[in-house]
Amino acid sequence: MNFSDNDIKQIETKGLTLQRVEHQMKLFEDGLPFSHLVAEAKVGDGILRLDEQETNKYSSLFETKKNTISILKFVPASGAATRMFKFLFTFLDEYKLEKETINAYINRNKSRDLSLFFIGIEKFPFYHIVANRLKNAYPDLENRSINEQGFRFVQMMLDEDKLDYGNFPKGLLPFHEYKNQVISTAFEEHLFESALYSSNNEATRLHFTISEKHKHKFDEEFARIKKKVEDKTGTKFNISFSYQKQSTDTIAVTPRNKPFRDDDGSLLFRPSGHGALIENLNELNADIIFIKNIDNVVTYKYKAEVAKHKKILAGLLIKIQEQAFNFLKDLDKKDVSEEKLKEIAMFLEKDMHVKMSAEFKKYSRKYQIEYVTEKLNRPIRICGMVKNEGEPGGGPFWVKDEQGSVSLQIVESAQINKKSKKQKEILKNATHFNPVDVVCGTKNYKGETFDLTQFVDQKTAFITMKTKTGKDLKALELPGLWNGSMANWNTIFVEVPLITFNPVKTVNDLLKAPHQIK
Repeated sequence: MNFSDNDIKQIETKGLTLQRVEHQMKLFEDGLPFSHLVAEAKVGDGILRLDEQETNKYSSLFETKKNTISILKFVPASGAATRMFKFLFTFLDEYKLEKETINAYINRNKSRDLSLFFIGIEKFPFYHIVANRLKNAYPDLENRSINEQGFRFVQMMLDEDKLDYGNFPKGLLPFHEYKNQVISTAFEEHLFESALYSSNNEATRLHFTISEKHKHKFDEEFARIKKKVEDKTGTKFNISFSYQKQSTDTIAVTPRNKPFRDDDGSLLFRPSGHGALIENLNELNADIIFIKNIDNVVTYKYKAEVAKHKKILAGLLIKIQEQAFNFLKDLDKKDVSEEKLKEIAMFLEKDMHVKMSAEFKKYSRKYQIEYVTEKLNRPIRICGMVKNEGEPGGGPFWVKDEQGSVSLQIVESAQINKKSKKQKEILKNATHFNPVDVVCGTKNYKGETFDLTQFVDQKTAFITMKTKTGKDLKALELPGLWNGSMANWNTIFVEVPLITFNPVKTVNDLLKAPHQIK
C-alpha cells in the first residue's frame, strides 16, 4: 500500500508509525482467526467455587495485608450514554404526536422497552429533574394530553438544547435517587464503594479513563461531592484520570480493504475499543489493581455485600502471588531439586489452572526450570464470574492458541465461529458470564511493574462493520482489555454472586432493585 507524504504526516501526527498502519492494513487483508474454544470453563474445571471457610480466609488475609500494600481501582469510563437511550432516540425520530397515541406507537412497533420506560417513569432518578424543567418550559403541560406529556418528557431528557443526557458521559448521569431527591452518579457510587475495600493508610486511589472533552465535568463533579464522600467514609480520595491515546487509534478501510478517506481526502482513524486501555493500565503503579466498569454500581444498601466479594478476590490474589513469588525466588538459585520442580508444576496446574505441556516430564532439568519460570513470571488476574443469565457479552472458556497451548480466556461471542457446530455447541453450554470484576497483580517478584503490552495476543483483535456519512467501512478493534489484551496473563476464575453484577446498559436497567432505594 502506497501512502502519500500527507498520509504519512497524518499518521505520525497521531503518534502512529507507518509500519504499524501497514500492519493494520495487512490484518484487514488477511482476516483474523476466530478463537479456538476447547471447552467451556465451569465449576470444577476452570472456575473455583469457594466455600464459607475459604471466603472468610481470603477476606481476612486481604484485611491483614491491605495496610502494607498499595491499592488502586481502575474504572473504564470514557463511554457516552448514547446507547442507554437508543430506543428513546428512535421514539423521538419516529413518533408523530399529532397522528397517534404513544400506546398505538408502542403496539405498532412492539416496543416493550418504551412501554416499561413509561410505566416506571416516576422511579427514574432523573424524574424530578426533568419534571421541574418541564414545568418551567411548559407551565400548562399538565392540562395537555398524556401523549404530549410523555413526548415532551423524553424530548427534555435528550434534546441537545435541553438536558442532553445522550451526550453525557455515563459516569455523570443521575443513577440513583436517595431521600429528599438527593441524586448520585455512577462516579460518586464508585467512590463510596471503593472506600469499603480499597482504602488503607493512604488515600483511597481511583483512576478513571475518560474522554478528554469531559475532564472538566468530572473535575466539577468531584469538587461538588468531595466533602460529602470524605466525611461519610472517613477517608481521603486521590482521583486521577487518563484518556485513550490517539496512538492506539486504528485505520478504517472500505469493504474492499482500501484506506477509507474523509471528504477532504484525509485518512479516517477510529478509536480501537477498550483494548486500547492496556496502555493506560500499563502506566499505573500499585500492588493490587481492581478493575470494574463505570456502570456496574449499586445503591448504598448493597455495597457491603459487593465489597465483601472484592476482598475475597483480592485475598486469593495475595495468597497465589505470594506462593508464585516464593517459587520464583527458589528458581533464581538455579540448583532447584527435582522435588521442588514437581511441587512448582503441581502448583501451576492445581492452583493457577495452567495446562502444562504433556512433554514436561521429558524435558531436561535446565529446560524444566526455564519452562516453569516463564509460566510463573507473568501478571496475575483473578476474575469474578457470575452464572449465565443470558446477558450479551463474553464468557470464560478453555482456549487453544496457534502453538497448541490451552489456557483460560474470556472470549466475546464476536470472536467465536458461529458456523462451526462444535464451537457453537461450546458457546451454548457456557455456564458463566464475565461481569468485568477483575483483581490484578501487575508486578513481578522483584517488585517491578510488568510491561503489560508484552502479554497481549494481537491475533485476538476483531474486525467490525460500521458506517460513516452513509458509507460502509471496516473498523479494527484491538484485543479487548480483559480478552486478548490479558491473554498471556495467569488467570483464575472464581464464581461470584449475581449481586456483584448490576450494569446499566439501557436506561430501564435503572428500574432494577439494586438501583432503587425502596
